[in-house]
Amino acid sequence: MNYLSAGAKELKNELEILKKEYLDFKNKNLSLNMARGKPSKKQLDLSKDMLKNIDDDFEFSGVDIRNYGLLEGLPEARKLMAGLMGCQPEETIVGGNSSLSLMHDVITNFFIKGANGCKPWSAQKIKFLCPCPGYDRHFQLCEFFGIDMIPIKLNHNGPDMEKIKELTANDDSIKAIWCVPKYANPEGIVYSDEVIKKLANLKPKAKDFKILWDNAYSVHDLYDEIKIANIFEECKKAGNQNMPIAFCSTSKITFAAGGISAIGCLGQNFIDMKNYFSRKIVCFDKINQARHVKFLKNLENIKLHMKKHAEILRPKFEFILKKFKENFENNKILSWSNPKGGYFVSVYTHGSAKRVEALCNEAGLVITPAGAAYPYGKDPDDSNIRIAPSFPTLSEIEDAINLFCLCVKISSIEKILENSN
Repeated sequence: MNYLSAGAKELKNELEILKKEYLDFKNKNLSLNMARGKPSKKQLDLSKDMLKNIDDDFEFSGVDIRNYGLLEGLPEARKLMAGLMGCQPEETIVGGNSSLSLMHDVITNFFIKGANGCKPWSAQKIKFLCPCPGYDRHFQLCEFFGIDMIPIKLNHNGPDMEKIKELTANDDSIKAIWCVPKYANPEGIVYSDEVIKKLANLKPKAKDFKILWDNAYSVHDLYDEIKIANIFEECKKAGNQNMPIAFCSTSKITFAAGGISAIGCLGQNFIDMKNYFSRKIVCFDKINQARHVKFLKNLENIKLHMKKHAEILRPKFEFILKKFKENFENNKILSWSNPKGGYFVSVYTHGSAKRVEALCNEAGLVITPAGAAYPYGKDPDDSNIRIAPSFPTLSEIEDAINLFCLCVKISSIEKILENSN
């Protein structure tokens, strides 16, 4: 049935049938979770041998990895992580297990000390550009620091560059833009080379403007590898080497709570961040860095390792997309992304995302809160929901998606009937 063209009586009858199905789901006492992009146990097990590869070999680069030293990280680890970000090893600092922590450190440093010789951000009223739907934790960082967020439309090939160019050229309070350039969370969008080059060639009014390049999914291809333009090379060509600051981690490559992270930056940014870290910590965990170097070896080996991840993830994504097509291809109350990598499927309801979330939660399915992918958690259309397929088993996903589709149908009919009154 096409709900959008059906009559009120027909819709009410359908709603009664769907509510009975929903009650059956509630009676199953399900406990399902597709709220965050957590690796599954099978994925984590792919790296379990990494825990066995440090025995009595504690010597790396002429230092004992159990002792202090090498603030920027083991040279071998810097080379490994530089490959994930597209910068040089000497432009890389290897951190702890969390790239999000490094993002917090960058903002903290600029709040306290300022960037590019400008006043500290704490002494200014500052704004960030936020392509959306986007990564909720980026937006939470902005809220924590009291940074005003400006939503930017995310197109099929990246953020709206004309709007970005206009805003940054005329407002020196705009200090940064958040970017997830490959398989953007949650849309799965890959920035085109044209968009990346335009970002690199921005002429912002703010002398301390930064491109915060969260390359979280650089090797997370579900199918063939997709390559993107190198932001560092493009910024160097444009004379904007002080703009990009890149982040990455192995959280979804090895262990989510026991990986390593890295920051990549050029020129004054590197000097500033090295100075900041030298006041915060003597050195990061070199034993864990050594484990990763011995296990992952190099970028090509990482890509082979990620093919194993893809074999686990791909059937989950394909099952979800198949179910969406079966349920909604001829009933335009739901649209969805078709990602070729990353960790999420982004869906758009018929203006009833919060109601879908409530129905799912009541029946035992936890999903990402509606609106989370927008600044301040406010989706102007109440439509977007992020689906995270990685953690549940395929059999759990079957229950979860059948329930989710049912909730979408119920909420859509309720919305249509409400609007018709």
